[in-house]
Amino acid sequence: MTHAWIMAGVTFREAARKKILWMALAAGVAFLLLFSLGLHFQMESFEDNHVRGFVRRQAVSGILMMGFYAIDSLVVVMTVLASVDTLSGEIASGAIQAIATKPVSRWEVLAGKWLGFSFMLSLYIALMVIGIDTLAHFITGVAARHILRGFGLIWMESMLLLSVTFFFGTWFSTLTNGVLTLGLHGLAFLGGWLEQAGALTHTPKAVDVGIVASILMPSESLWRRAVFEMQSPLTTALNFSPFSGASVPSPLMIGYAALYLVLFFFLAIQRLEKRDL
Repeated sequence: MTHAWIMAGVTFREAARKKILWMALAAGVAFLLLFSLGLHFQMESFEDNHVRGFVRRQAVSGILMMGFYAIDSLVVVMTVLASVDTLSGEIASGAIQAIATKPVSRWEVLAGKWLGFSFMLSLYIALMVIGIDTLAHFITGVAARHILRGFGLIWMESMLLLSVTFFFGTWFSTLTNGVLTLGLHGLAFLGGWLEQAGALTHTPKAVDVGIVASILMPSESLWRRAVFEMQSPLTTALNFSPFSGASVPSPLMIGYAALYLVLFFFLAIQRLEKRDL
């Protein structure tokens, strides 16, 4: 396991050397600045129009959830684009042959790379989630409820996509890997909205389609549970925001997503151990 931790450090430094980490941080800071500026002007508009109390609090909460939604989308893209080439690219170029040699085993190479990217992504997610919540509270006095639960679920979504990207990276080229991973997430995204729309319109078959999509790829379920945990119960119950509470992923689905994450991580290791390099 020592070699895996060494490989994790190498992967993290490599990401920093290629400026992946710094560009991600710069983009994150720019997003937070833009969000805080927009929120500041929105608060000025509320003051000018004498919008106060309950209505203003619910409006700000809705804006904050939209900010979290944007962050979740950025995290998905960041996870896939940062890691999509790490195995498939090195296998195609033959560079991995110089790494996966004794005394370093193949599983240690993969585990180390996974740990390196997971640490980088964890820093990015922490900056974005805690940053936007802190800024919103400073500017408006409104903050997300259960922010740690929301952070944990968004983090799990990123780790799930990282594991899937690593698995496809042991089978396919970089481009195919990215298309498959983002395509599966897109399927989950569409299924999630179909499930919510079906629940609101009392269309069981639409709900069933969404559930099947979530079973195939549970990444979007983690986001929907995260927003359920973070937005106010009243907003969820009355559907004040686009993130309806009509169909909320259950703890059983979250457990399934955790097993999905672990399964694809170990399937990636198994595939890398067996394939020709």
